[in-house]
Amino acid sequence: MKSLTKPEEVSLTVNGEPRDVVIYPGETLLYTLRGDALGLTGAKPGCENGDCGACTVLVDGVPTKSCLVLTAEVEDRDILTVEGLQEAPIQRAFIDHQAFQCGYCTSGFLMVGHALSQDVANASPERTVEWLRSNICRCTSYQEIYDAVSEVAHRDTLS
Repeated sequence: MKSLTKPEEVSLTVNGEPRDVVIYPGETLLYTLRGDALGLTGAKPGCENGDCGACTVLVDGVPTKSCLVLTAEVEDRDILTVEGLQEAPIQRAFIDHQAFQCGYCTSGFLMVGHALSQDVANASPERTVEWLRSNICRCTSYQEIYDAVSEVAHRDTLS
């Protein structure tokens, strides 16, 4: 039987790399990603209750709020953070459309936009809005964010 208070080692795949990290059983993925072992600070702690989306990462390609998921739940699954996007088209679109102000929410929106562009071919404007509702921008860059995500998510219909 596993202890509820003693640290344990888990195997994660983060940005395509296998990683073994020591965690406490109740530790969230957000805390593990940002901690000393991984040092990936792109996912941001915002509300820490799943409302804002600043901590969004992809788990097996699905946008996931890392503040709500225990690290132990994602053992042996594929985790992609904003640091792992490696010059994805969504990043260029955000720059081209100036889809950020303070930047705190940007990584979460990038992850949602990237997932949408990978998951839904030629996403409709309505689908794009639906996907973007999972994240909050307090600086109100919504139009610019929508334009950037639309450019990538509607790529086939725009050419």
